[in-house]
Amino acid sequence: MASRALAAWRQLVLLALLPHLLLLLDAAAARQCFWPGQAPEDPGCLSWRVMVEANNARGWRTVPAQCVGYVKGYMTRGQYLRDLAGVMEQAADYADQVAAGAGADPDGLDAWVFDIDDTCLSNLPYYETKQFGYARPLPPLFLHHSRYRSDDDDSETSPSIQSRAYDPSAFKAWASKEACPGIPPVLGLFTALLDKGFKVFLLSGRDEETLGPCTAGNLEAEGFSGYERLIMRTPEYRGQSSSVFKSAMRKQLVDEGYRIRGNVGDQWSDLQGGCAGDRVFKIPNPMYFVP
Repeated sequence: MASRALAAWRQLVLLALLPHLLLLLDAAAARQCFWPGQAPEDPGCLSWRVMVEANNARGWRTVPAQCVGYVKGYMTRGQYLRDLAGVMEQAADYADQVAAGAGADPDGLDAWVFDIDDTCLSNLPYYETKQFGYARPLPPLFLHHSRYRSDDDDSETSPSIQSRAYDPSAFKAWASKEACPGIPPVLGLFTALLDKGFKVFLLSGRDEETLGPCTAGNLEAEGFSGYERLIMRTPEYRGQSSSVFKSAMRKQLVDEGYRIRGNVGDQWSDLQGGCAGDRVFKIPNPMYFVP
């Protein structure tokens, strides 16, 4: 009798504790949704990233201070690549539909436009060392350079303070190394489009005079070859916004008779404006904003 009573008591205890155990499991699962830097007491970073990708957060200059760790985790721990792969899958499915609709005698004027920076080539190593522009005293881990260049002039600043994300001189030096890694899912789409007979144009806001040869070399080294044309910013377009410049370049393609079937970029300024294309595909990028 005593053993039966003890067993019944245990069952009652388990039943009483079950709701609490379920709550603990739910809480643990919820915590897994947060990347480093996105702790439950700091719930704004995921919402901020959603606003960035939806183009509701405009004109921001740097990643919010409390979200630097979150952005680094998002970009480096798998979620970025999963999101990117999903975008490329949608683009590939759409390309299949367009190619099937072109019939057996295409005229060779169906085109796609690709941005370069953080679309074909990744600048993550550069922005990661910049801490995505968040200016604050650096921990010893980041003090592996003795001096840092100021963004506003040619003077040097203390290495204990990090400059903002975009420093034209520093970025030019980085891009000139031809060390930007290719982004494999984008390369996969790029190759598939060429195989289907699409003309692919690479359209970049990089300066043609200073970064033309190194950009072409970097693309070639990372497997981006066989494209129709590499279009970069020429002197007459310096100082103009990315949206204005890229709209003008796309209009030139349309005037040449090309039909822009798809447009791929990591910034909304790659995808908006005139002659944007029949369909656009936004690659996630919470690292920086280009107007």
